[in-house]
Amino acid sequence: MMYEDELVHQRRQNKTQSLRNPSVIAKSEFPSLSPAMVEGVNRKISAASARSHTRRRANQNSSFKLPSGIFGKVSLVFFVGILAWGYQTIRPPPTKICGSPGGPTITGPRIKLRDGRYLAYKEHGVPKHVAKHKIIFLHGFGSCRHDPVVDNHLSPVLPGISKQLGIYIVSFDRPGYGESDPHPSRTLKSLTLDIEELADQLQLGSKFYIIGVSLGGALTWSCLKYIPHRLAGVSLLTPVTNYWWPGFPANLSTEAYSEMLPEDQWALRVAHYTPWLSYWWNTQKWFPGSAVIANNPDLLSQQDKEIVAKFDRKLDFSGYAKQQGDAESIHRDLAIAFGKWEFDPMDLENPFPNSEVSVHLWQGDEDLLVPVKLQRYVAQRLPWIHYHELPGSGHMFPLRHEMFDKTLRIMLTGE
Repeated sequence: MMYEDELVHQRRQNKTQSLRNPSVIAKSEFPSLSPAMVEGVNRKISAASARSHTRRRANQNSSFKLPSGIFGKVSLVFFVGILAWGYQTIRPPPTKICGSPGGPTITGPRIKLRDGRYLAYKEHGVPKHVAKHKIIFLHGFGSCRHDPVVDNHLSPVLPGISKQLGIYIVSFDRPGYGESDPHPSRTLKSLTLDIEELADQLQLGSKFYIIGVSLGGALTWSCLKYIPHRLAGVSLLTPVTNYWWPGFPANLSTEAYSEMLPEDQWALRVAHYTPWLSYWWNTQKWFPGSAVIANNPDLLSQQDKEIVAKFDRKLDFSGYAKQQGDAESIHRDLAIAFGKWEFDPMDLENPFPNSEVSVHLWQGDEDLLVPVKLQRYVAQRLPWIHYHELPGSGHMFPLRHEMFDKTLRIMLTGE
């Protein structure tokens, strides 16, 4: 009996194994098949089994999932990278401070201001201890203390009139220009306080005269606002006007603004609304930058072209003026002159009601840089200013020797 049970068990095992073997199944089901055909069936079933196995593994692989939040993290990294690239693109190169390692050398006298900055200056005319009239000269855009308007090397008339009238003139590099330390946070008021400190350290006395040329006129307005008690007389020579002064009628300022070259309209628009982009805007290559910075001859009147043609290129100090970098010199100047002012000059009340001090504004009627129509309106709003309009003159008239002589005499003597 035990022998029969073992035999049954053995037969069952053999049957199970045979079911797992394709060749056995083929022989049992199709006894007429040849051995080669049985082997083919075995290979086909094995291939099908392999494909089934491959599909199972593919299904397992397709179930792989990225970590949660990975796309957000990648997007954030990409966005930060774009911001970093943009920041590096618009960021101006570091300022090369005079006297620092790798910076320009110091060639002239400087004073140390109360905040530790240095201000470079140059003296002209008679010695100040014998001078009857002491004048502080404010240079124009892209210029410096060697401004040809006042520099002795250009004007042969200045030594004569300086001795005759006892004139002492000091010019200085605005912060970031020439050899004066930059002051990134400067304002019109801080610049005015620099002037007052310069006068005190040079012992010019309780009162002094101010002459501001072109963009230096912006600082002259600031002197009238903040230190009128220190002024003995003022001359504004073709001073820039800010198209965004609230006192201008909207239609007048818009009309004057539209008469500028398109590239200058954009350059001033950037300087006013996004001053931190001014350097990038005027140095990028996709759109034209400021025509003034590019010295576009289309900005010169006929008289201006004649004056420039006679200009001695040996006295061109524009390279010296910007030797510490453009960002803290000309571009900072643009942002201050055409940005949002701390006051509106047309709201100024006469600081000299007893006429003890005279203020003069000189403007050429063919000036293509500063609109004469805006100066006429300023003169109308501020009748206490003596307005002098010069027929046929452009922006460069202060370089004419006889004109600078005339402006000096009228300011100092009234003649």
